[in-house]
Amino acid sequence: MDPAEQLAQLSRGAAQIISEPELAEKLRENRPLRVKLGVDPTSPDIHLGHTVIFRKLRDFQKLGHQAVLIIGDFTALVGDPSGHSITRPQLTPDEVRANAATYREQALKILDETRTEIVYNSSWLGKFAYEDVIRLNSRVTIQQLLQREDFRTRIKNEQPIHAHEIQYPIMQGWDSVVIRADVELGGTDQLFNILLGRDLQKENRQPQQIVLLTPLLEGLDGQMKMSKSLGNYVALNDTPAEMFGKLMSISDKLMARYYSLLLSHDVPANEHPLEAKKQLAATIVATYHSRTAAEQACDQWTARFSEKRLADADLPRLPIQSGDLVTLAVKGFAIFGIQKSRAEVSRLIKQGSVQLDHEKLLKPTAQIALQRDQILRLDKTHAVRIA
Repeated sequence: MDPAEQLAQLSRGAAQIISEPELAEKLRENRPLRVKLGVDPTSPDIHLGHTVIFRKLRDFQKLGHQAVLIIGDFTALVGDPSGHSITRPQLTPDEVRANAATYREQALKILDETRTEIVYNSSWLGKFAYEDVIRLNSRVTIQQLLQREDFRTRIKNEQPIHAHEIQYPIMQGWDSVVIRADVELGGTDQLFNILLGRDLQKENRQPQQIVLLTPLLEGLDGQMKMSKSLGNYVALNDTPAEMFGKLMSISDKLMARYYSLLLSHDVPANEHPLEAKKQLAATIVATYHSRTAAEQACDQWTARFSEKRLADADLPRLPIQSGDLVTLAVKGFAIFGIQKSRAEVSRLIKQGSVQLDHEKLLKPTAQIALQRDQILRLDKTHAVRIA
């Protein structure tokens, strides 16, 4: 494919490229570009939000370019402050190693193994002496670091910024120098970090990497970005039934977004929203498990949420307890990793979505005493058994 056609394909779905003329120039060099993507193992799971950018990395591979996947086992000890209003909890080395154990396997569900170089940034950052840290820090100013919107927001709100946090973008930038990246991929929240990598490459007399940003995928709540720390994510290692069920829980509006970012096409025209959502869920389960697993998950979901068969379904368990209906329903959603506000749940109750043993409960403040084996239906796609 000629450079112009490559550029058209690679820019499709991108949120921002810095800059397209620079990328076109690199493509005209007619060589495999080194395309960097870094992921921090802050939990054991790669989730669907990551796959948006992994799919873009695969686009580069299909055109003959080399993916360099950096597993940030050292940077994970610090925690990326991007988009966070408070300091992230620090992980121990043992926690990071345990989380990273399956990252290769998960990434290769999407990437072409023959064109993927997987490296761990502890192999260079972990060897730094304190003198090396000082030398690297001397290349970056505090003014540069405080240009970050999230840091400025914390200062404005009188929230602390810890010294180790300002090291993160410097470490990520140094990764680009070490692997001599031609292109770095990231979500839109990674702009500052990737631009700093360009600066450090220039300092080291290397050609500057291209910045290619992809949109952030909203989580199951439809509001915040999909995130392991927020618990609103679908993991690639979720069972087929879990994956299917979580995807069936999203709103119709969010479904259109998922079709676009995860499948690269629009919601099927003239399709009932429920059937369109089933197609979305089945396609994603088939991609990361198998077609047979997708069919079984769809059958299980249909059985679970059929009025006649719900009592026999294997539902998640909510402990026996008493309280106002809103609180109980919020706890029920939390079992699915969905964080709904009390106002959202109140609306569902008033709309008649919440049922206890098929009886609609319409008063959010009603005091309920749950009993063993009752079924609390939260909406069309979520129900729990009381245990």
